[in-house]
Amino acid sequence: MKKVVKFGGSSLASAEQFKKVGDIIRSDEGRRYVIPSAPGKRFSNDIKVTDMLYDCYETAVSGKKFAQKLEKIKERYEEIIKGLDLTLSLDDEFARIQESFLAKAGKDYAASRGEYLNGIVMAAYLGYEFVDAAQVIFFDEEGNFDAVKTDKALAERLQDVERAVVPGFYGAMENGCIKTFSRGGSDVTGSIVAKAIRADLYENWTDVSGFLVTDPHIIENPEVIETITYRELRELSYMGATVLHEDAIFPVRKEGIPINIRNTNAPDEKGTLIVESTCRKPKYTITGIAGKKGFASINIEKDMMNAEVGFGRKVLGVFEDNGISFEHMPSGIDTMTVYVHQSEFEEKEQKVLAGIHRAVQPDSIDLESDLALIAVVGRGMRATRGTAGRIFSALAHANINIKMIDQGSSELNIIIGVRNEDFETAIKAIYDIFVTTQL
Repeated sequence: MKKVVKFGGSSLASAEQFKKVGDIIRSDEGRRYVIPSAPGKRFSNDIKVTDMLYDCYETAVSGKKFAQKLEKIKERYEEIIKGLDLTLSLDDEFARIQESFLAKAGKDYAASRGEYLNGIVMAAYLGYEFVDAAQVIFFDEEGNFDAVKTDKALAERLQDVERAVVPGFYGAMENGCIKTFSRGGSDVTGSIVAKAIRADLYENWTDVSGFLVTDPHIIENPEVIETITYRELRELSYMGATVLHEDAIFPVRKEGIPINIRNTNAPDEKGTLIVESTCRKPKYTITGIAGKKGFASINIEKDMMNAEVGFGRKVLGVFEDNGISFEHMPSGIDTMTVYVHQSEFEEKEQKVLAGIHRAVQPDSIDLESDLALIAVVGRGMRATRGTAGRIFSALAHANINIKMIDQGSSELNIIIGVRNEDFETAIKAIYDIFVTTQL
């Protein structure tokens, strides 16, 4: 089996963590292509190397002395190198970084050096070939990822390479300038490499034992999801659940390559398997619960609305004209409600209201603020009767007033609107009714 393995910053924060990673890689012959992140925090008050690089570069471009800050970064790597008993010097690399900072090479260049340097250290530690991501991952002149060019270059470069380290997070534009993905972009690099080499599995190692049913800040020690489909993951990620960078899904999904989320600190745990589809029955009726606060609703009423051709398009056109995207749009015979991010809406609310009046002449418009949306997601809901009823019952028992409920046609998710102040209580109530009671 051919595997791509990506390790996050917390997994590579120290020599001790590096050794754990080394043991994991060497325990499976299939783990042939390694994607490292930059060193993360070693303890709670520590600073990630990427943030240290951003700060150092900003100091440099402002014309201030930055040598001391760069030396602090160098010390982080030397600590790891010493702890691994490697005969490796990064003096030349840091000299080039210093010159590039003085030449104002850009914030993306600065941020990328964390992964670049960690890749060099990882390759030396494992005895793998180092492949600079700038030579195989490409962005066009506008800074958009070039999937076709990258896939071809990576496949050709790694074709005869038995084992390699490819640093995550960055690539290069056509003019040679370094370009990064958004934060957490090492996940994306791993996915791109997995697609290019036609991997059998993409393992994403982090500091949690897989994708959790819900937010551990709300539910203490929530259950781990054993298997989740790409569609379920997309729904949960959109509503705020974060373990994997959202863009990491698409390259491997096209190739049917599963992703396995694993815990570096608990390597014997199976973690979460993310797949295109599966016959495996979920452990619970629901797969996961996620949500966000900070929404506003615009409720529009007009008699015979449903008979007015183009009514919805005209209303949404007003939001579009004001640069506001909508989240959900439940409707009735004579009512239509649009949910939007409150922070985006507040500045333009009167323009929007005036625009709706001019566009469709409603009987009334009501606004409500400080709302939260919760997504209850699960492929198991299709085959289970009464899921919505159980949600209503759980929330009623918790004395929570439901502002909105909306179920997609796929029966994969149910969206519930509640007040911001009821958000955590609502998630606890839903978790209890579907998970705790079945343990």
